[in-house]
Amino acid sequence: MVALLIVTGAILSLQSLVKSWIPNETLTVTMAFICTLLAYGAYFGLVRKGERRWPSELSLQAFWQEYLAGFLAGCLIITLTVGLLWLAGLYDIRLSQWSDWAHDLRETIGTGLLEELLARLILFRLLSRAFGLPAGLIISAIAFGAAHIFNPHSSPLAAIAIAVEAGLLFAGFYILTGRVWMSAGIHAGWNLMLGGVFGARVSGMASDGSLLTSLPKPGSMDILTGGAFGPEASLPAVIIGLAAFVLTLRQLPKTDA
Repeated sequence: MVALLIVTGAILSLQSLVKSWIPNETLTVTMAFICTLLAYGAYFGLVRKGERRWPSELSLQAFWQEYLAGFLAGCLIITLTVGLLWLAGLYDIRLSQWSDWAHDLRETIGTGLLEELLARLILFRLLSRAFGLPAGLIISAIAFGAAHIFNPHSSPLAAIAIAVEAGLLFAGFYILTGRVWMSAGIHAGWNLMLGGVFGARVSGMASDGSLLTSLPKPGSMDILTGGAFGPEASLPAVIIGLAAFVLTLRQLPKTDA
């Protein structure tokens, strides 16, 4: 696990280096995909050498079906979350102009693939092998939430919310399929719908050029709306994400004791 994290981390740091040398948005996004492909290639090679097996978690057999299913699930969960916040009178939603849709799509797809490689394929998978599935779920979810603690407007409650609603659910999709594509799909659909479509903050970061603009109403309780961190830190998001995780686990085939 340490070797995989060091190698993939070194590869992914190339994006930051190129961005610091040549601050061009198109080049930055291009390098994000190049580095992600290199990281997946390094993962494949290291698993083949270190674990001496074919990495079935990267099998392309059901790639499109699983990625699309995850993508739609992410869109649905965010739509339900923001919709509930709006119906409850906690959020204002206004029409804007989606001028940045191509960038949003590329960014969310790249982020989904990258973060799921680190969080699910490396941390969750290997922690589960070492300490068992429950421990792997809990530790990797905590790590995923903690990784967002330094985001703008974050807080311990926001990190806990991310750990529960996303850390557990995204791992649940990996458990269900045994492959990473559904997890990467829900991650991408989640971020695209939240930032690109609804124009809400994504893990504390503002969204520009979105289809809509969604903001919590002044005076509303942060625990209900997520406050300045965005809807991901809201109570509806935690409830819906946790419910989706439980439903996902219920789809697993039952085994005899």
